[in-house]
Formats: sequence, structure tokens, C-alpha cells
Amino acid sequence: MDLSIIHTIAYILHMLGILGILVLLLLQTSKKPRKFNTGILHSAATALVAGLILVGIQYPLNEENAAEYPLYDNTKIAVKLGIVLIILVLGYRQNKKSVFTTGAWATLLGLTVANIVIAYAW
Repeated sequence: MDLSIIHTIAYILHMLGILGILVLLLLQTSKKPRKFNTGILHSAATALVAGLILVGIQYPLNEENAAEYPLYDNTKIAVKLGIVLIILVLGYRQNKKSVFTTGAWATLLGLTVANIVIAYAW
């Protein structure tokens, strides 16, 4: 299979993973009490794995065609990786609790939005 096809599939999965986190958190906006949806963890894990694949595949693709596949900013990738890992850790801690507190919900939502803003603004 061509690496560019794997790159495209990983990119789509990464976008769907981040979108999944955002949608699942936004669905809890008006609910009282909020319940933690384990789909948030699955979406974050999908985004993490797909992001790692994207970064790993970018280097050989850059060697083939540097104009079409420029290298990523590693600092940006490290920050985004840290944010997704924090989302996963907070999600796993929240998964064990019976109530999804407003503070935890807002933190996860803020981290997700920050990750999206970093991806497009940086």
C-alpha cells in the first residue's frame, strides 16, 4: 500500500478522533447530571494513535516529495501530544467516578479546543 494512502487514512482518523472528543463533550452541555461517556477515551486514543502514525509517515513521504509533504514542527507535535495525553489521563480518572463534574468537563473541553486551535493557528 502506498504511504500517501496510509497518510490520508491516518489524517481522516485523527480528525474524526478529535471531532469525536469535541462532540461527545458538547453533548453533555445541557445534561444534569453529566455522565462521562467512555467514547471520549476511545476518540482520544484514536486521535493519539493516528497522530503518531501521521508523524511517523511524514518523514519518508518528505524524502519522496518535500514540497507536498513538508516536515511537521516537532515542538507543535510535542505540545499536541501532551494535551492528548492529559485528556486521556483525566478521562481515565473521570471514568472511575460516578459523576462527571463541571470542572472536569470544562477542563476536557478546554484542552480539546486548545488542541484544535494549536493545530490550525500555530
